[in-house]
Amino acid sequence: MRQQTNTVRAAFLATTTLFFAWGLITSMLDPLVAAVRGIFKLSNVEAQLSAFAFFIAYGLISMPAATLVSRNGAVRAILLALVTMVLACGVMLGAANVASYAFVLVGLFLLASGITVLQVAANPLAAALGDPSRSHFRLTLSQTFNSFGTFIGPYLGAVLFLDGIEVTEGQAVTPAARDAALAGIDRAYFWICGLLIILLAFFFLSRKVLTSAAPAKGGQCMIALLKDALSARWALIGSGALFLYVGAEVAIGTQMALFLNSPDIWGQSDAAFAVPLLGHAMASDGVVGVSLQEAGKAVAFYWGGAMVGRAIGSFLLARFDAARLLGIVTVTAASMCAFIVLNGGVAAGFVALGIGLFNAVMFPLIFTLTLERSTANPEATSGLLCTAIVGGAIVPLVTGKVADLSGFGQAFVVPAACYLLLSGFAALTMRSRQGDAYRRGHAQPD
Repeated sequence: MRQQTNTVRAAFLATTTLFFAWGLITSMLDPLVAAVRGIFKLSNVEAQLSAFAFFIAYGLISMPAATLVSRNGAVRAILLALVTMVLACGVMLGAANVASYAFVLVGLFLLASGITVLQVAANPLAAALGDPSRSHFRLTLSQTFNSFGTFIGPYLGAVLFLDGIEVTEGQAVTPAARDAALAGIDRAYFWICGLLIILLAFFFLSRKVLTSAAPAKGGQCMIALLKDALSARWALIGSGALFLYVGAEVAIGTQMALFLNSPDIWGQSDAAFAVPLLGHAMASDGVVGVSLQEAGKAVAFYWGGAMVGRAIGSFLLARFDAARLLGIVTVTAASMCAFIVLNGGVAAGFVALGIGLFNAVMFPLIFTLTLERSTANPEATSGLLCTAIVGGAIVPLVTGKVADLSGFGQAFVVPAACYLLLSGFAALTMRSRQGDAYRRGHAQPD
């Protein structure tokens, strides 16, 4: 019994390292969007194609990934995903060296394809490795390490990508700044490639431990999985909720640096530098106002809020109802977005950074609340849920268009609407029966 417990614990720890890795890689997209806008002289919508290329992979790859996990098990899926991500880093290195935005988009799509497989394999794996009643806690704990990666990623990206890069009207990017930004992209993905190779070696050596904790099931084909997922009402509802959540979070994150850098927020103010820790991290260049690079460093605190929030959420979920907590955080996030739209100014910058704290528990709560209610099998439900992460491709484009037409502050109306709809999902889960219908053998209708 003790040996089995130790095996499960080791499998959980190994899986949690993946959450950190894909958090780091995904959050570097935020400063990358700001950088490519300046490097390649793009509109806001064109720059958001980076987010589109990344997150569209979830819409295309998630169900094939679910089939792969169902038939071959989590371990083989994870190894394949890591190999794909190593190859994607090679494409990103090539893109930086030939200065091609098209290659950047291809590299981001391949990188996200590997991360999609990791998400499909690792999210239900983390939830399943232990006592079912503690699944909310385990997945939220793993997501806390994911948030640690997302905290580091934007700061590292801002340092490497945004030195001398400006996108405000009347300011041009110099050839030297452009070359430095491309060199920074090259360095970043070189080291990410090295990290992925280390993880690949680690999981290859740990494959027996993981396989014993989560053996392959020889499951269904993709069409059968898709039919199973689409036949489950809660799988569809939960996927809609995850679409909205990821869309809102990514839309805010990818535009945060540009939003903070805008003249009517922090672009002409030094207020942020007076805040302990935040001001130190931003490291003022001595020029009045917040440059794009300084704003990019501040984005780390948006994701850092998610890291703190998930740690707090892990504590709260051991004591409070998951659906009720989801309702509280979604209403709060919607209210914060409304404040930004209606008021703007320096205060809006601080409020925007604070949204990350309330985003923190939304993903794991939506995921596990859906898993425990869906009548589809876990692989099918997980595949459909991860497909819904394509919201990160669609909602940022809409938000970017609103920003081009009305400004970055007014664009927060889009995530505000997403959070309001998510509060409806939370209310619906509070009224629904609880318990895993699938594991009870489809004993009750969905």
